[in-house]
Amino acid sequence: MEGVPIEERFEQMEANAYFPKEDKIEKVKVPEKGRWSILTFYPGDFTFVCATDIEAFMGVYDEFKKNDADVFAISTDSVFSHKGWAQTSPRVQKSSIPMIEDFNKEITRKFGLLNATTGQARRSIVIIDPDGNIQYMAAFNNNLGKDAEHVLNAFLGLKYLRDHPAKDGHMCAIPANWKKGREALDIDVVKDIGKL
Repeated sequence: MEGVPIEERFEQMEANAYFPKEDKIEKVKVPEKGRWSILTFYPGDFTFVCATDIEAFMGVYDEFKKNDADVFAISTDSVFSHKGWAQTSPRVQKSSIPMIEDFNKEITRKFGLLNATTGQARRSIVIIDPDGNIQYMAAFNNNLGKDAEHVLNAFLGLKYLRDHPAKDGHMCAIPANWKKGREALDIDVVKDIGKL
């Protein structure tokens, strides 16, 4: 994967998006300045695993919104394909997640997530912070559905790090298997070496 590296800025782009619940097409800006952006890329409309991904993200959608994050679904299909899929899929038609059109493959290519063989987006996740910096990126087998709870937890960990800057001489870090409400690591970068 070649694209924008972790912790580097992704310049805002404008694209058409279909909103299934409202049955409307509107332009959206990604990332939205001052808010977290969760981008869930998927290979294509009218596919089975992709519908389960959207349903899974709807299960945690309110938690993302409550924590100042917008969720966007992105594929290399057109908004008209998104609309057709939403109107035929019981899982997708209930979704509040805007479905971004990347028909020219520009967004997918910029992230390095374009499958050169199929011309589709790889099944993947990108998390962008309110300053437009990429903080999380993962791509995986197209037949493996996403774990929306894991993505939510990763986002909440990143948000915690941003909201709790370390004091001088210390490093704030999220340990493995961390969950919201648990303590993060407050590491004294000199005294704590070799103690964890």
